Amino acid sequence: MRQRSPAVLQLLLWLLAVSASPAFLAVLAADPGKEPFTIRISCGSFDDVRTAPTNTLWYRDFGYTGGRFANATRPSFIIPPLKTLRYFPLSDGPENCYNINNVPIGHYQVRLFFALLDNPNLDSEPIFDVSVEGTLFSSLLLGWSSDDEKTFAEALVFVQDSSLSVCFHSTGHGDPSILSIEVLQIDDNAYNFGPSWGKGTVLRTAKRLKCGSGKPAFDEDLHGISWGGDRFWLGLQTLSSSSDDQSISTENVIAETLLAPNFYPRNLYQSAIVGTDRQPSLSFEMDVTPNKNYSVWLHFAEIDNGVTAEEQRVFDVLINGDTAFKDVDIIRMAGERFTALVLNKTVAVSGTTLKIILQPVKGTRAIINAIEVFEIIPAEKKTLPQEVSALRTLKGSLGLPLRFGWNGDPCVPQQHPWSGVDCQFDNTKGNWVIDGLGLDNQGLRGVIPGDISKLQYLQSINLSGNSIKGNIPTSLGTISALQVLDLSYNELNGSIPESLGQLTSLQILNLNGNRLSGRVPASLGGRPLHRARFNFTDNAGLCGIPGLRECGPHLSVAAKISMAFGVLLAILFLVVFAACWWKRRQNILRAQKLAAAREAPYAKSRTQFTRDVQMAKHQRPPESSRSSKNESSPHLLS
Repeated sequence: MRQRSPAVLQLLLWLLAVSASPAFLAVLAADPGKEPFTIRISCGSFDDVRTAPTNTLWYRDFGYTGGRFANATRPSFIIPPLKTLRYFPLSDGPENCYNINNVPIGHYQVRLFFALLDNPNLDSEPIFDVSVEGTLFSSLLLGWSSDDEKTFAEALVFVQDSSLSVCFHSTGHGDPSILSIEVLQIDDNAYNFGPSWGKGTVLRTAKRLKCGSGKPAFDEDLHGISWGGDRFWLGLQTLSSSSDDQSISTENVIAETLLAPNFYPRNLYQSAIVGTDRQPSLSFEMDVTPNKNYSVWLHFAEIDNGVTAEEQRVFDVLINGDTAFKDVDIIRMAGERFTALVLNKTVAVSGTTLKIILQPVKGTRAIINAIEVFEIIPAEKKTLPQEVSALRTLKGSLGLPLRFGWNGDPCVPQQHPWSGVDCQFDNTKGNWVIDGLGLDNQGLRGVIPGDISKLQYLQSINLSGNSIKGNIPTSLGTISALQVLDLSYNELNGSIPESLGQLTSLQILNLNGNRLSGRVPASLGGRPLHRARFNFTDNAGLCGIPGLRECGPHLSVAAKISMAFGVLLAILFLVVFAACWWKRRQNILRAQKLAAAREAPYAKSRTQFTRDVQMAKHQRPPESSRSSKNESSPHLLS
């Protein structure tokens, strides 16, 4: 057998070690040679659209739950050159969504661009909230249309069930309007900021800056690749209007770029902002939401021709006064000049400001190439799928008015639950459940579906004051936690289900003001003795308890069914008997006719013979005459 050389064995071991490394696995997770899943929607458009200069494809509008289309006015030059939008008037409900199905499970950058209606009669911008997968991540506030960075919202989110929902929540100030939606797949490990990172978090892009260039750019403009998510970078030539910093740039190729999991573009590091001799430190400040956690990503590459070796530029990084990184030496940490270095820190911010200071320790001036800041948002737990399905069935069966909306998730975001729905978090299941329905006096005209029993956590149902028809579903008796059931003042008919007597927790039962009939179940008639309050009045057909008319001879439902079955059998027996008698009668008549036809010649000959005999009898003398002659004969002879 041929022996492998030591060099070959070492090579195999090295390949095995490399293939098992996290970096290699990350590359496999996001193979640059394979295109990531990408969907871009031109909202309000009836046709697919391509935009210059990159010939980007935008699909025609789909996946929306409601709204109207209209021509768009783009308030910012960074917005894609699309001509239409979709807006959601309040008459379509306070929550409206885009539901995009068949999305591969994975990690995604979701980016939305906003615009204004091209209508001279509307001079106000809408104010509304935006959620992704049930988690609120953006709120458009007054003045957003005049701020380039606020004309879009971006979040990094995990898709876990092959469907992505993006919802727009009205706050009562104008109609939410959306120009475009982008769903761009990124590496599953992208922007991993530490132990608390994962599927339980959503990252909202709060700031993304490219330093040293005043021109904004997308990853594609910076020679990035698709797996980077085509990030938008706002260009800055100075970190603040009051600072004395300056911009520098290089044409040299930057090493350690386009690497998994974040795939930063090379050109991102070819410009930078540096301090000056008069003000060697650099300072950047931004507004943030208080009492939130933020993930800060700082990008460096030593591109200054005046710094060629280690120890020539060393600085500390302070975030809100605390030292985040000490003695940062880019050349030492990156390995050499013109090599990318990325530092990440998670900070808790109690105030309304996030301030980053780069303070030189050795050398004269600090440097920075790019800054990214993300707000860390705990992902909302969704409502149990079977509960959501039951509510949607109820929505269709009851004919819920369009103004209710009932789109997205009924319980999250918690700031925007569905109208008429009460939610409770189930710690055992780790999901939200529905524990109350309050749809009284809403003009409902449908029927109560049997699937309402799938809402097994309901404690209260109030559907009073509507025009609901049909029977009371027997399945209501299986909602064991139900304490309040108010179906009063509707148009319900039929009898009261016996199954309602199984609701041992029921304290309030209002069925008054309907068209119910029959005997009130005994299991309910005696319940008021146990402090429960039941109301059966104003139902002309009900009987059997104090306050209602007395019941006449009353048969149970089973007895009525048995009696009806017996009557049916009797009728069937009579029909069969009559049919048999008629058939027998026909057979007898037919047999008589056949017999008569068969005996006709014999009967004729017999009749002739009888006639001949009778004639012969008439010709013979009477017996007395003959005997007298016989008796007198001797006398004659003698």
